[in-house]
Amino acid sequence: MKRYIALDIGDVRIGVARSDIMGIIASPLETINRKKIKSVKRIAEICKENDTNLLVVGIPKSLNGEEKRQAEKVREYIEKLKKEIENLQIIEVDERFSTVVADNILKELNKNGAIEKRKVVDKVAASIILQTYLDMKK
Repeated sequence: MKRYIALDIGDVRIGVARSDIMGIIASPLETINRKKIKSVKRIAEICKENDTNLLVVGIPKSLNGEEKRQAEKVREYIEKLKKEIENLQIIEVDERFSTVVADNILKELNKNGAIEKRKVVDKVAASIILQTYLDMKK
């Protein structure tokens, strides 16, 4: 089986998560700062390092299920990824509440203030997006 990689794509940062080799459990992997590194190249490297071409991408939607402007930006970014990564397979997942849930989890875990939330919230959100997908495909 191949691992799945998930992305929570934002304007400033991209959260990245990956599944275990069996495709059962999602784990946060890293947060990419889009202003500091070439994010498309880094994601291509991550796919190569994990021997996968399967990307689960969160698509932002409003509470009523309509796609937001950010969804258009995410799809534009997906097109850049397709040009860089050979045979890329994209699986789109509704990402409503993923960042809110990630934020709440981190608040609960961070009662002592040890975690700098903005550095990890995106990769935790990506792992929630991926776990949602993995659970749906069971």
